[in-house]
Amino acid sequence: MRSTKTIPALLALILALLALPLASHLSAQRPDRSGLAIQGYLIDAELDTTTHRITAKTTVTFTANDTAEMVSFGLHPALKLNKITDDSGKVITGDRSADGTIRIAPNTPFVKSQPNHWTFEYDGVLTGAEDGPIEGLKLASINEPITYLFYAARWFPTTGYLTNRFTAEMHIRVPQGLRVIGSGADPKPQPAKLANGKPADQFNLNWTKPGFPGTIIAGRFVAPFSGGLAGNIKVYLTVAHQASAEKLAQATSQQFEFFSTAFGQPESSHLIVVELPDDTLPAYWAPELAAIQGSRVADKSGLRLLANTIARQWWSSELSPASLNDAWITNGMCRYAELLYLEDQGGRSALNTALPDIEAGALAYDTIPLSTASRLSPFSPEFQSMTLEKGALIFHMLRFTLGEDAFLPALRGALSQYTDKSVRSIDFEHALEAASQQQLTPFFAQWVDGTGAPNFTNKYAVYRLGNNKGFRTIGEVTQDLDLFRMPVELRIETDGKTVNQRIDVAGTSSEFVVDTFGRPRKISVDPDNWLLKSSPEIQVRIQILKGQQLAAQGDLLGALTEYQKALEANPSSSLASYRIGEILFTQHNYQASVNAYRDALRGDGEPRWTEVWSHIQIGKIFDITGQRDRAITEYRLAIQTNDNTQGGVNEARQYLSKPYQAPDSEK
Repeated sequence: MRSTKTIPALLALILALLALPLASHLSAQRPDRSGLAIQGYLIDAELDTTTHRITAKTTVTFTANDTAEMVSFGLHPALKLNKITDDSGKVITGDRSADGTIRIAPNTPFVKSQPNHWTFEYDGVLTGAEDGPIEGLKLASINEPITYLFYAARWFPTTGYLTNRFTAEMHIRVPQGLRVIGSGADPKPQPAKLANGKPADQFNLNWTKPGFPGTIIAGRFVAPFSGGLAGNIKVYLTVAHQASAEKLAQATSQQFEFFSTAFGQPESSHLIVVELPDDTLPAYWAPELAAIQGSRVADKSGLRLLANTIARQWWSSELSPASLNDAWITNGMCRYAELLYLEDQGGRSALNTALPDIEAGALAYDTIPLSTASRLSPFSPEFQSMTLEKGALIFHMLRFTLGEDAFLPALRGALSQYTDKSVRSIDFEHALEAASQQQLTPFFAQWVDGTGAPNFTNKYAVYRLGNNKGFRTIGEVTQDLDLFRMPVELRIETDGKTVNQRIDVAGTSSEFVVDTFGRPRKISVDPDNWLLKSSPEIQVRIQILKGQQLAAQGDLLGALTEYQKALEANPSSSLASYRIGEILFTQHNYQASVNAYRDALRGDGEPRWTEVWSHIQIGKIFDITGQRDRAITEYRLAIQTNDNTQGGVNEARQYLSKPYQAPDSEK
């Protein structure tokens, strides 16, 4: 049964988690001052799902500065390093820390720019319960029916996660019947044997372009479902979720085609979508690979998660950040790609519905410039909100600034220029300027090198023009950022035709003059929500967002405090009341929880899903307290809303036929 934690707000948290491996792993692997750069891997590994053991031999090709006396690699803490040998076959020794980092001094000095080939032999048990490189996240598990070894798990020696691009040739042996999926895969397995003599299949994978091909997923999947015009899309699911294969393949094909049109053809025309178990990240990616939890494959909200993941074939695989300070480019564009697809499917209204939550995330922790984001802990909500949400809105504002005709061609130009490369923010700025023939220094100075967002107000006077020529409006747009400079759209609603006009806003006060035939009745600043801006409504959403993040971390008291602040700012906020009801429900304070849910129903009704889910939650409480008749009434009211957000109507029907029972973990 669904707990209250999986109600619609979780989508934002799920999408944020998608980028967490990037952030946290980079924290564990800061750039090596030795100038270590990995060019490629040759990995031979055996995965035994019976014993949960990996046995591997990995040769790393790398260069290091000739002045380097020591280099560092990261390796999963649960893996035992048995031997390291250099190019000549001599054994090398190194020191290993608790987090798995290995510091190694070469037997002979490094020669600048000369490739080194070191071979690491190691083994270990990976059930998923071991302490991994990122606290609280399961990134590696050798189990049935699905085994996953994410690149972020450091199941092979790494450095410079998602900044040091590399090639990988991998030979993976697994028990017979399992299928191995990764980048550059040969679909035909070779017969082999495990070390214990049991029959096995060996899968050979070879990704020859500099990138991030280090993720392996193996499972007992049913025959793949193919999609796409040329069968270039394959979907691998277990028996438990195979009924969703066709629908998932269709959605994947649609998204892949949409992004190919928007961003240009990706490095590979092939894409495999594969199921993940529900005990790990909601989604993960590698070249030619998009992995998503089985519980999400039939979920409508999972389409956004899938879109974000597929977009990383362009905005993470093809082009990558040079450092944490540049992570807003890839994180932000993947989030905005997700919104572009949402707009393509549901129109501009669907995009506008999603924007307020993105705006709240962008401003929740806007304390330092994105260009200095490496000062933050990469695993923190601050870093995630800034790079994902503010990053997405930078692209939204670039679209407005450059214009519809120039926006996507400029992005395609940047991707083409930096294919298989990492990019700095300044390089990205110059690439967009060259493609669009527009000067963007003020824009990037405001949004990448600066903080804050304007809070617009306007005042104006209307004058009648003589000789029946209409009216002239003379006004002033004010905002609170002294260095702000951007074009801003005004909408003048008149007795007749509505007029839209762009004006340049520079500094805290900017004048405008607009002539209209009809008498102006209302003037709106940025009516189509192109700009990131502050407002009382956004501040309420920020408090709710912070509360959700605290609740996800288990700090229910802190979350309740944030929700109450939001309710103080807007006493009619249905969302704030709903979130308070969730916390009280978790604490088994059922009477207070019902009161909060009823406040949500009496509130402003924003967002709309609070109605259906408030009725469901009240119904659950009536079931728990033995008032079945009243519970049925609430479930029927939920169904009558006809709002199936996050499966609300489906869940109401489920409880209508069978009373809700709280799981033992919630009692």
